[in-house]
Amino acid sequence: MIIRRYSREQMAARVADDIKEGMYVNLGIGLPTLVSNFLPRDREVFLHSENGILGMGPAPAPGDEDPELINAGKQPVTLLPGGCFFHHGDSFAMMRGGHLDICVLGAFQVSVNGDLANWHTGAPDAIPAVGGAMDLAIGARDVWVMMEHTTKSGESKIVERCTYPLTGIACVKRIYTDLAVIDVTPRGLTAVEWIDGLSFEELARLTAAPLRRGMA
Repeated sequence: MIIRRYSREQMAARVADDIKEGMYVNLGIGLPTLVSNFLPRDREVFLHSENGILGMGPAPAPGDEDPELINAGKQPVTLLPGGCFFHHGDSFAMMRGGHLDICVLGAFQVSVNGDLANWHTGAPDAIPAVGGAMDLAIGARDVWVMMEHTTKSGESKIVERCTYPLTGIACVKRIYTDLAVIDVTPRGLTAVEWIDGLSFEELARLTAAPLRRGMA
């Protein structure tokens, strides 16, 4: 069975749709950085980067990159009017102090109770790269994960118990994948929406943890 999946851009647009006016948001390295390109221009959202930026805009047009203005993933970014940059230590104080409404992180695994593993697979040849993820996981008011639903070999990234080293414990509130949007609740994982053409039963089969059917 061939399953249609959301593209990376469609996933980013879906996450952007849930970010509300006036929120302070950190977009993690990798896939989450695409979200900045889909925030409506008439919605004021304050994008934060742990290397010391507040007020980032979308990615610059080709040829307009400023090599001295980059995000934590070393990608060129833009700065909106009123945006600013500051010391790395001040940036982490914002993260750890509960000043961010949302952080959007990529992940290798998320467990049924919201444990997050996103910095190391444990493989001997893997390069660990935690960055500011641990600080974000415990400091942001809400942690959202944006990732593919399965690995390239078809294994679910949503699991009953993480087998990779943890970034944070019971910190994830919502999961956005290329197949569905899933809330982490005290009653377990609840799928609030899934891609057209995919049945809930098939979604549950592709998820290696108990999944409830819910409503957005």
